[in-house]
Amino acid sequence: MKLVIFGLAVSSSWGNGHAVLWRALIRAFGALGHYTVFFERHVPYYAQNRDLTVLQGGRLVLYDHWEEVLPEAKRELAGADAAIVTSYCPDAPAATEVVLDAPALHLFYDLDTPVTLSQLAKGRAVPYIGPDGLAPFDLVLSYTGGAALTGLRNRLGARRVAPLYGSVDPDHYQPAAQEGPRATLSYLGTYAADRQRALETLFVEPARRRPDDCFIIGGAQYPADFPWSSNVFFWRHVAAPEHPKFYASARSTLNVTRQAMAALGWCPSGRLFEAAACGTPIVSDWWEGLDEFFAPEREIIVVRTTEDVLTALERSDAELSRIGAAARERVLTRHTAARRAAELEMLLSRLEE
Repeated sequence: MKLVIFGLAVSSSWGNGHAVLWRALIRAFGALGHYTVFFERHVPYYAQNRDLTVLQGGRLVLYDHWEEVLPEAKRELAGADAAIVTSYCPDAPAATEVVLDAPALHLFYDLDTPVTLSQLAKGRAVPYIGPDGLAPFDLVLSYTGGAALTGLRNRLGARRVAPLYGSVDPDHYQPAAQEGPRATLSYLGTYAADRQRALETLFVEPARRRPDDCFIIGGAQYPADFPWSSNVFFWRHVAAPEHPKFYASARSTLNVTRQAMAALGWCPSGRLFEAAACGTPIVSDWWEGLDEFFAPEREIIVVRTTEDVLTALERSDAELSRIGAAARERVLTRHTAARRAAELEMLLSRLEE
């Protein structure tokens, strides 16, 4: 099977959660005997921080202008079995038009469904969705399940929807050795204003109350006025190959969900699966559906307040290790890229029937 994707960016994981997901999924899809062509607009922001040039399981097409790449896109689509346009694809309307004219199966993959629905609720335009909504597509995939699937039907006219959650490549994410003392708590994520209040409650304030302990933040786009303290250390842009090392650097790691995603629920961050695959105990905020992915207390520690975090940090190394090991077992069984690739293959096969 040949799959053609028009997406945001797979070549750079800088401030881009889509990249790591696509790399793992395309590689796993290739292991099933399929081939993927990924079209990505060459953007200086990503080009300056590119950490991938060869796409395992497929081919990466970088282009400067849509008009220049259009003939190549049409050629690839002519021989494709399925084509996907994704959320935040910078040329989504034009890509949608050429995809719908192709003989392949037509899919849209919204990796940002809570954002999409939130924008619509505010009466704002969603630039990656055309005037006909999602009705023309044979299948709409969503990174978010639950009520988000109903929203895609009711608000955008999607005829057939299915969740395709995040995943992890266990060949790239596994427990790493840590040299020297570990931090008490880590947090990995691009700065987001709508996460800041929760981050201050669940990370910044615990760090202030435990001034003798080390805390570490990894990510991009943090502003100069972020409320740093002397015991909080910053790892600027943790490249994907360094994620296991980052997770190994602390006794546990914090997950904070963006507001729109937490409000809808059923939207597990890829960071959850990555940290779990590395055997790192996860401390997470709560959202509906979380317990369908990880069992609270046995596989993940749920926190809502600063005091909850401080209590979690008091747990023994042995107890934290048990939680981390249980989460790793759950991920390797249910949430690998190979599992998601098989789900995608099944969904596409059903459309062909």
